[in-house]
Amino acid sequence: MSRTSMRIRIKRVYDAPQRGDGLRVLVDRLWPRGLAKERAKVDLWLKDIAPSSELRSWFGHDPGRWGAFQQKYRHELAGKAEHVQMLRKAAAKRAVTLLFAARTEDQNNAVVLKDVIEEAGR
Repeated sequence: MSRTSMRIRIKRVYDAPQRGDGLRVLVDRLWPRGLAKERAKVDLWLKDIAPSSELRSWFGHDPGRWGAFQQKYRHELAGKAEHVQMLRKAAAKRAVTLLFAARTEDQNNAVVLKDVIEEAGR
């Protein structure tokens, strides 16, 4: 499957749901603070695909650790291939939006996960 045939987006779970979001998948280990489940409109919560608690604590969204975080999280994702493949197959059929709670939109686990899913489809 080519990369262009997959429709994977990432967005903050706090942003309003949109019709084009398709399958909305929360990819954080913890439920977002202060967000009601009804408002989040999450179709699937994949806690197990999120970074381990240890990795998440170590990273702490420190920009200086971003490169190492990506490598460590990719290593963790290698052991979760069934989840990655499930998301890849879903994205081949319809839009998939990976939801995250982090304030940093360009340095979070959803960014890495999106890349890994797209790479799995090559």
